[in-house]
Amino acid sequence: MEVLWGHPLVARLVASGQRLRRLDRERPWLMDTAVVLAVFVMFCLPDLVHGGGPRGLRPRTTRLPEAGMLAFQAALVVPLWWRRRAPSRAFGVIAAVFVAQWITLVWLRADVALLIALYSLALHGRLRHLPWACAVTALAFGLVALRVSTVVAFGDALFFLGSTATASVALGLVLRIRRAHVAALQERAVRLEIERDQRTALAAAAERARVAREMHDIIGHNLSVIIGLADGGAYAAQTNPGRGREALRLIAGTGREALGEMRRMLGVLREDHAGPELRPQPGVADLADLCERIRAAGPQVTYRTAGDLDSLDLGAQLAVYRIAQEGLTNALKHAGSRTRARLRITMDGERVGILVQDTGPPDGAPGAVRAADPAGNGLAGMRERAALYGGTVTAGPAPGGGWTVEALLTLTPPADLGGPTP
Repeated sequence: MEVLWGHPLVARLVASGQRLRRLDRERPWLMDTAVVLAVFVMFCLPDLVHGGGPRGLRPRTTRLPEAGMLAFQAALVVPLWWRRRAPSRAFGVIAAVFVAQWITLVWLRADVALLIALYSLALHGRLRHLPWACAVTALAFGLVALRVSTVVAFGDALFFLGSTATASVALGLVLRIRRAHVAALQERAVRLEIERDQRTALAAAAERARVAREMHDIIGHNLSVIIGLADGGAYAAQTNPGRGREALRLIAGTGREALGEMRRMLGVLREDHAGPELRPQPGVADLADLCERIRAAGPQVTYRTAGDLDSLDLGAQLAVYRIAQEGLTNALKHAGSRTRARLRITMDGERVGILVQDTGPPDGAPGAVRAADPAGNGLAGMRERAALYGGTVTAGPAPGGGWTVEALLTLTPPADLGGPTP
């Protein structure tokens, strides 16, 4: 079969068929005219030349003059020009002329137009009209079989005519079903392409949101630390030059770390992934270093844990780290470098609690005003991370002053997909 389809002759025939279908879509009237002309040349001209009807039936059929024969032929063939645009009407006209012709016992080769009209109705017309057309065809062919029964047995003639009509209807229905199937496949392909584009757009939007959240956590935290160190270094430069140099060293280290993290994240977005070397995302084990960086900027940070936090999966550890990072960064940003902050992370069964609380700026020290539900990216990012684990985040003023951020994550164990435990 593959050899047959790969044959040059078959390839040329397929290409010719495609060009013909394209021409038919662009100029359908041209194909309709070609069908009428082909039927006239193949079936009408022989009757005009030889007098009409087969030789064995000529004594029993009516001989018409050329004008009458041409009128019947035109009435049978010309309606085929509308066989696709108005198949039911074209069939009705041809069937009426066919019956009138055989009532007068006129035999014409152009009677094949009735079969072409029946085929066109099955292919292009309304299916509810097809049973009526088949009934009319059966009556018309019964009249023909009765007229020629003196020469051909009635049953044989009716069987032959019925077979041709059945073949015409079957061919029209097969092509109709095939076209409907192809149209359904094309529509499904278009729908799948649209769904694929939508899934790609949603995935891209989700990835952009994830990257934006990570960039906010990285840049916001490190910039807050750098600002705190710069403020402390500027103050210490006048009284203690050694502390000023230490602040500058810490600023440089924090900046390099932030730049490295940003380069690693941007390297993931590159197509060739040939950028900087990647490393794992931070987790619970990195919280101590996080607290040290915050302490270097001035605030006093107390860090406490309870429970087996190392048993958390990497995704949960990243969520815990980012929430704690955002809470401590906000404490440094809004309460200043002389605040006292407390970070407590507890794990109790399937629940992980995160508490970040600061005492606010010291009396008389300026501090940024924080709303109870800020619309910034920080709190929104924390809530998104907590929501991934069925958790919640609350933030607001602490009873004794300062600010409190509290998050609760619920770790649901995976469902048992296997059989009974051995």
